[in-house]
Amino acid sequence: MIRKIMLVAAFATSIIFSAERAVAQERRQVMLDKVVAVVGGSAILHSELVEYSEALVMQRRQMGYTSDRDIMNESLEALLEQKLLYNQALIDSVDAPTSDIAARIENYVQAQVAEVGGIAQLEAKEHMPLYTYREMLRQRYEEQAYAQAMKANVVGKVTIVPGEVERFYKRVDKDSLPMIGEQYVYAHITKFPSSLKEAQQRTKERLLDMRERVIKGQTKFSVLARMYSLDGSAIYGGEMEPMPSSYFVRPFAEALEKLKPGQVSEIVETEFGFHIIELIEKKDEMYRCRHILLRPTFTTDELMQPARQLDSIANLIRLDSITFENAALRFSDDASSKHNGGIVSNSDILARMGVYDGARMTATRFLKEDFSAQGGKSLEDYAALMCLKEGEVSNSFQTTDIMGNEMSKIVKLVQIIPAHVASLEEDYIRLEEMALQQKQEKVYRKWLDEKIQSMYVYIDPAYRSDEFENKNWIK
Repeated sequence: MIRKIMLVAAFATSIIFSAERAVAQERRQVMLDKVVAVVGGSAILHSELVEYSEALVMQRRQMGYTSDRDIMNESLEALLEQKLLYNQALIDSVDAPTSDIAARIENYVQAQVAEVGGIAQLEAKEHMPLYTYREMLRQRYEEQAYAQAMKANVVGKVTIVPGEVERFYKRVDKDSLPMIGEQYVYAHITKFPSSLKEAQQRTKERLLDMRERVIKGQTKFSVLARMYSLDGSAIYGGEMEPMPSSYFVRPFAEALEKLKPGQVSEIVETEFGFHIIELIEKKDEMYRCRHILLRPTFTTDELMQPARQLDSIANLIRLDSITFENAALRFSDDASSKHNGGIVSNSDILARMGVYDGARMTATRFLKEDFSAQGGKSLEDYAALMCLKEGEVSNSFQTTDIMGNEMSKIVKLVQIIPAHVASLEEDYIRLEEMALQQKQEKVYRKWLDEKIQSMYVYIDPAYRSDEFENKNWIK
């Protein structure tokens, strides 16, 4: 369920250019390259088009999907759309989330260096020095991010009402209605180790020790971040991309705003864990900082204590000494489900995303693909449910919550809903998503047509095609 919801937030170009795949192809010599199209202030090179088409073919093979369209025409149209979105994002001053780009680039570069055998080999393969290669990647990643943000900005305000969902359902060809896969309704009881406060204190003491070592000049903040921080920025010594304080979660931002360059904060607790922060510089409203993120850790004995308690509770439930619903109310640490018999819903995921949609937050049916990092429910949950029949309760198992905190859990399989054709009565939320997506696509296509007409677009005559889905590209 949550995977489909998140598609709206990630709504991007019809085919998002995969830089990770594209740069794996050997770059063409610049002298042999040529500009095949220009959109606004952005050029599309022949080499970029070839790389995109090769990446698209590889992606299609992995998905077992083929297209009747010419791959070069399809790729060129996708790149034209991406360039237009990027240029319009700059015109409209649309903000794009780019804070993770540096870490993504570094991870990819290091993987490529390891694959080819060294930096010199990578530079020879790509026909450019490493710093140019990094800059090329940065530009590609940023262009994708701005294009995605621009499209999300266009469709983000589109809403839908119940009457539109019903009209969509009545109008759509019944043979086109999707098959809804097997779904699971389940309940859980969760327990954190009773020593959570002690573990939190240990974590704070570790951070205080690191802070003292930095302040005394014994160790550089960046060194400690690389060694111990659990955040993706650790690879860069904890340094994050400069951004306004409003881009950080509130406790982090409040601590950052109090610092002067070179100062290290006291311990800051956020939903992600515990931090110490070093302000590097502040320029206008942009903060450049480093941080170290730690979360509480537990000994094996500490983790087993709630597991043993939950196994005892599970046995009492099986003996009918207590109902699962009462046990959830009395013992579960999950505030979002304990008052509802332990029934698992999307409330935790959506609240984390800042989405407070009543219908979606109370959705309790989950497909197999919902049990993943992207879907929001853990694979451990799915593995436990697969061993149960309806009404049965699992033994305890170890898992983590949405923020990565360790805990123990038992689950009850409440209902298995067989695969079926989507119906208005049974699958309203999924049909609502389909109707919304169709409406968003209509709004976006109208917007795109208008922008193609108003923005400078040139396509080399040799690359113009009557196979473009949008005929407005050819002016």
